[in-house]
Amino acid sequence: MSKATTDLSDAYGDGLRILAPMFLDYGGRRSFSGPVVTVKVFEDNTRVREALSETGDGRVLVVDGGGSLRCALLGDNLAAMARDNGWSGIVVYGCIRDSGEIRELDIGVKALNVHPRRSEKRGEGERDVAVTFAGVTVRPGEWLYADEDGVVVAREALD
Repeated sequence: MSKATTDLSDAYGDGLRILAPMFLDYGGRRSFSGPVVTVKVFEDNTRVREALSETGDGRVLVVDGGGSLRCALLGDNLAAMARDNGWSGIVVYGCIRDSGEIRELDIGVKALNVHPRRSEKRGEGERDVAVTFAGVTVRPGEWLYADEDGVVVAREALD
């Protein structure tokens, strides 16, 4: 169960980093939270697949896709894999596809938009690195909280 981002903002104020309000909700789970795992890619979702194929243990995958609006980095198959492997949610600074199917899955998914084209599969990208987008730097191991009101990041789990 996730905490409301509005309540966290009120309680922790400047102790939180709040992502700029540019993300739309696509997953069936609107509220999610967990420790962060990061991937940094550009129009290649190989590292996204690799991460989501692992046991999630309630973690959140943060995908820095460079803000590309030219292809999707996540589709229904990867979202279903993430759900089945126990991931809490996925935040994509880029696009997803198969949004109708993803909406039916019990996993949190936020992204900039949708795009029908799939990404390349070149095996490029980085894993477990600090990523910066939406005015915030997110590091592996930090905690992300997301709901209909936004996305906030904290250095550690919040009570």
